[in-house]
Amino acid sequence: MRRHREFFRIHNCRRIYDRVYGKFSFNISYSTAVSLTPRTTAVAEAFGLGIDEEHIFTVLEVDLKIGVSDIVYVTGDSGSGKSVLLRAIKKDLGDEAVDVADIQVDRTKPLIETVGTTVEEGLELLSKVGLNDAFLFLRSFDQLSDGQKYRYKIAKLMETEARFWILDEFAATLDRDTAKIVAFNLQKCARQQGKAVLAATTHTDLFEDLKPTVHVHKRFGKEITVQYYPNIATTECSLVKEMRVEQGSIEDWRKLAAFHYRSHRIPAPRRIFCLKRGDELCGVIVYSYPPPTCFGRSMMLPKMSMKDLNEKLSNISRVVVHPKFRTMGLGVKLVRDTLALASTEYVEMSAVMAKYNPFAEKAGMCKVADQRQSKEALQVVAVLKELGFNIELISSRTYVLSKLQSLSNRDIERVRQAFIKFKHVRFMKSFSCHMPFGKKEDYQKKIMKASLEKLTDLIRICGFLMQTKVYLFCRNLCTKSPSAALGTTGKTGKDPTTGPCVLKT
Repeated sequence: MRRHREFFRIHNCRRIYDRVYGKFSFNISYSTAVSLTPRTTAVAEAFGLGIDEEHIFTVLEVDLKIGVSDIVYVTGDSGSGKSVLLRAIKKDLGDEAVDVADIQVDRTKPLIETVGTTVEEGLELLSKVGLNDAFLFLRSFDQLSDGQKYRYKIAKLMETEARFWILDEFAATLDRDTAKIVAFNLQKCARQQGKAVLAATTHTDLFEDLKPTVHVHKRFGKEITVQYYPNIATTECSLVKEMRVEQGSIEDWRKLAAFHYRSHRIPAPRRIFCLKRGDELCGVIVYSYPPPTCFGRSMMLPKMSMKDLNEKLSNISRVVVHPKFRTMGLGVKLVRDTLALASTEYVEMSAVMAKYNPFAEKAGMCKVADQRQSKEALQVVAVLKELGFNIELISSRTYVLSKLQSLSNRDIERVRQAFIKFKHVRFMKSFSCHMPFGKKEDYQKKIMKASLEKLTDLIRICGFLMQTKVYLFCRNLCTKSPSAALGTTGKTGKDPTTGPCVLKT
């Protein structure tokens, strides 16, 4: 009777995990034997191989010390045993480890519905991994790019209780720029949460961005090298070193406007700066002339005429980073490196996203107050509710116009009267780009003649006024002209003699 031969079986598997010292010891080997067929027999005879002999190969023979806050970078050629190592560690750690490959994904629901226990927690988690585009919050997993999907899975890792995050074939399907950004972001999030990372990949170009504490390089057979490093986080992605701030234009803003949650027209710009890497546009910041009123301003400045405001105050009206380069701190860099270039004594900013991503504070601006919802907008919204509007959808042009078209003439009249009675400077501004925005009588006439499309715009403005924003402020002790100062970096500090929000250059 022909004897059955196994093609592959584990010959020896010794694993020891010392939980006190965080030390793993491995000795894993396997044996192979060949099934007898005419072709295998012919090959064995041609090369003088003993076809009945078992051949033992050692995959791993190594001692590793891995703590609960280590970043472990495992590199090596395909088939060298990296995955065997991770699987062995995963088995020993049990419930203490979570494998990114085991993350369950709901492919149909919007992202914001699948991360975190609350809206705020979901926004914070998604923002930390670079999915901080308002439109992305509403997309499903299947609508994301490969890079975005990988970032999403890291967000899901972050909300687990596991102490060890395991990522085999780490970022293998991503382009190298995106892989470096993801690596930088992964180590940053893990170190902030005090978690350990075990990432294995064939690529050796992620060392600078992962900043590992343990580097394991696995070659074929027994050959393996292990090096240990201090647990010091890297604070800047390697790609940032290749970027520079330049004076920009309205065309630069338009190229990235689609990636901003408010991509409509911008207020009159005073200065525009862009961040470039070679010829690649990475981000844009727009400094505009200040609006006539802004919540929080009175806490920092005395009452001024519009002439004085225009001369002394700039408003950061837009900050947008290309989706590819998010979570690298470029929002901080854009604000920090351009504050002194605004050419005004004061700079202010109101932003919804600043509630979840305090990039302006990190750049040196001071958070002054959370902007309350507009009283006028609340009054108009109360009327819209009575008319059957879904207030959660009033930022949608299609929904609002459709709803207006379904109303009777009497109900349309109620909408017009609400905007007349509860007028807000933003409503008046929508009829004119000039200041002042006209007299009350002129505004009333324009409201009464406004088309349904124009009323749609006003209702959408109501939606924006219902948002709660953060008001931030900074005083420039010294300002520089853009031509003289581009390439310099502002340093921030607090000066008790001039107020809490000071930029020193």
